[in-house]
Amino acid sequence: MKHWIKRTLFGFAGAAMVAGSIAGCAGQRHGWGGDSAEFRTKMVERVGSKLELDTTQKQKLTVLAEKLQAQREALRGAGDAGDPRSQFKALFAGNKLDQAGATRLIDEKTTAVRNGSPEVIAAAADFFDSLNAAQQQKVRDFMDRGGRRWSRHG
Repeated sequence: MKHWIKRTLFGFAGAAMVAGSIAGCAGQRHGWGGDSAEFRTKMVERVGSKLELDTTQKQKLTVLAEKLQAQREALRGAGDAGDPRSQFKALFAGNKLDQAGATRLIDEKTTAVRNGSPEVIAAAADFFDSLNAAQQQKVRDFMDRGGRRWSRHG
């Protein structure tokens, strides 16, 4: 198989995974769906209690949550054209794969990630750097568990 075909297929598979992940998250009723401000507040309170955050740290976590939400919205797009599942399905609507559409979709998503990432990284660093050593270790432990056990039950 030619090198450019392999690269295209791998790129397309990667984009499909990103689009599928986004679509899966978007379809869930809990999480960012509905009133995102209300969800952010609950998330900040839950994480704040687990990490025993002070007011300044909670503010920094709120900024991080807002930046992540903005990044998600930029990645998702706007209106029906922004529905990742519809966008992905549209590539297969004809009797041939819409290669130009796939390339456009990948370019749009990549640009959204590239443009929003510096703000997300800065907000994440600002929050994490404001934590004391014990709080940072709790974050590391949480990540080691794959993001589980900070739920309402854990």
